[in-house]
Amino acid sequence: MSVPLSVLDLAHVAEGATSGDALRRTIEIAKRADAAGYLRFWVAEHHNMPTVASTSPPVLIAAIAGQTEKIRVGSGGVMLPNHAPFVVAEQFAMLEALHPGRIDVGIGRAPGTDQMTARALRRDGGQEGVEQFPQHILELLAWFGDNRLPDPLANYLAVTPNGDTQPELWLLGSSEYAAQLAGLLGLPYCYAHHFGMLDPVKVMDEYRARFRPSPALEEPYGMVCTTVIAAETAEEADFLAGPARIMQIQARSGRRLPIVSPEEAATRTFDVRERSILAQNSGTRFLGEAGDVTERLKAFVVETGAHELMIASSTYDAEAKARTLELVAANWA
Repeated sequence: MSVPLSVLDLAHVAEGATSGDALRRTIEIAKRADAAGYLRFWVAEHHNMPTVASTSPPVLIAAIAGQTEKIRVGSGGVMLPNHAPFVVAEQFAMLEALHPGRIDVGIGRAPGTDQMTARALRRDGGQEGVEQFPQHILELLAWFGDNRLPDPLANYLAVTPNGDTQPELWLLGSSEYAAQLAGLLGLPYCYAHHFGMLDPVKVMDEYRARFRPSPALEEPYGMVCTTVIAAETAEEADFLAGPARIMQIQARSGRRLPIVSPEEAATRTFDVRERSILAQNSGTRFLGEAGDVTERLKAFVVETGAHELMIASSTYDAEAKARTLELVAANWA
């Protein structure tokens, strides 16, 4: 299959480990993904969550890009309402200058946190950023050389350093709004199927239907991010997926705790409400023996018409996640 593979990582904090451990683990996984031939490695912005260490994507991107060779590195995503667009433009211009041709800036509209933290990040709680999201996207595009505004700030205020190449800008989301906006602006789009509840086929159809050619993109380019755990056997994969089930239940219950071990997860029992949560999303949408999982992923790509597939995994240790990536890559070709 010619469709490229990419990776999303949230720098999950394992029970008994530190945030520093989680960040170092993410860098090691990125190095394994680079060696396995993955196209992109993205990290997400989350705040005030004990289970996630990735609070500042630009800082983590710099660390990852500095220890990898070919893989593109980016944000999946930066939550734009939390930040002044000029700050984001400068951060990613710096990253692109340091690593030309390897930086992506994926942009999301959600705060990526609770409202109290949103107010701490931006005094208005990011509300202005949400309301002006399309305008702020166009401002970012102007600073990256894609000028569609009649009189953009980029005419008076330049981002530095100003390199020969520009980061690639993506829109991300789990709603039809993001798909529609990406299409109308003619930008590449990634649907967050790893937690989104919409039908990915319909979302990607909506993106393509709304697409208008732009200076950034002549034809639609869509990616779907989904959750995968692959192993040598289906039984092993199911065992490794236990922690993701616990995380899914905790997230829906408003509790975000460090990820437990598969041994600990195997001792848990679920009540009726928890089983209902797992029936909607078990935390791992594609699970099983590597060959079987890869064939189902290929069918998923054909069904959605995705141009690229991004894989996320919630596992207790780095080896299980890296092994999933390597097994899928080995079977993909």
